Amino acid sequence: MSITFPKVNTHIHLPPNFSAFNTVAEAVDQAYAEDVEILGASNYYDFSVYDTFAELAKAKGIQPLFGMEIVCRIESLANAGVKINDPGNPGKMYICGKSLTQFAYPNPRAAELLSVIRCGDEARMASMVDLLAKVFEQSGIETGLDAEAIIKQVAHRFGVHQGTVVLQERHVAQAFQEAIFEHVALEERVAKMAELFQAAPKVDPVDGVGIQAEIRTHLMKAGKAAFVHENFVTFEQAKELITELGGIVCYPVLADGMNPKSGFEADPQTLVGYLKDLDIHAAEFIPNRNQASVVSEYAEVMSDAGFVLSAGTEHNTTERIPIMPQCKGDVAIPDEALRLFIEGAHHQVRHQKEIAGGHHPWNP
Repeated sequence: MSITFPKVNTHIHLPPNFSAFNTVAEAVDQAYAEDVEILGASNYYDFSVYDTFAELAKAKGIQPLFGMEIVCRIESLANAGVKINDPGNPGKMYICGKSLTQFAYPNPRAAELLSVIRCGDEARMASMVDLLAKVFEQSGIETGLDAEAIIKQVAHRFGVHQGTVVLQERHVAQAFQEAIFEHVALEERVAKMAELFQAAPKVDPVDGVGIQAEIRTHLMKAGKAAFVHENFVTFEQAKELITELGGIVCYPVLADGMNPKSGFEADPQTLVGYLKDLDIHAAEFIPNRNQASVVSEYAEVMSDAGFVLSAGTEHNTTERIPIMPQCKGDVAIPDEALRLFIEGAHHQVRHQKEIAGGHHPWNP
């Protein structure tokens, strides 16, 4: 007899973050249609959208979870050339905060750290936009774009206040792809992109999403014309911010989503050792990028080592995949790993409710 598991997802991105969804309602409606019981958001650096998310989720009987994602750097690993969970940059780490409870009214220290992160991020994005605009101008495309113009575009697209928009590379790439479509005739796009990229494009000239990826690859990555070094906070600062916001520090596992695997995640035992040294005891998978056998292997070892595990989908591209996480190739998550992920989602719910005292307006 087959087992019917509850459906949970602890990591999606909601607009105005770059997202598969045009509105929060679209995300909640899809989760409801798929019978998802717990749904966690993990946005970058602004949480204004969580009011709407909470209200819509509660109306559908879905338990909302409130999280965040931070990019930080571990200097010792960077100096040693150890890659963590970013394929291109040694020492760069994505870290998540789960079950945040103090995000609506952050204390002074949390507000200070959020400001440091956001100001650094905004300065980097503004510089990248300016560099991209120059590259396009040199190829005869006057985009008229700067960071403020792109923020206005994003805010208009999602019907939100400009102050809630945290620009991401994907937002920028989309704006410049749209400029190509606006200013360059279809029959001229291949040649113009080859000029811009200094390389032959590998996508169809009508494939907007593909062209956005080409812009990021050929112009925005390390060593390219519009690359700007990131203003990282330290891991200690990221961890402190998550703690000050009442959350759980959680490591996003990349595993075979990176080929070859990173030194930090070379095998599950190595990963466990690194995470314990950093005093991290929770981890999250995005199984859609992993082989089912790898998910099982890492989940088993990490669970045995005492880690709380969860799983999500990110939904941080325009592809509208199912809310319920799956493994690579649309393969179902193996039963034992899925059981662990469900337990982890319920652990996050308990934390969120207990830390908030059970009377938090966002807890149904």
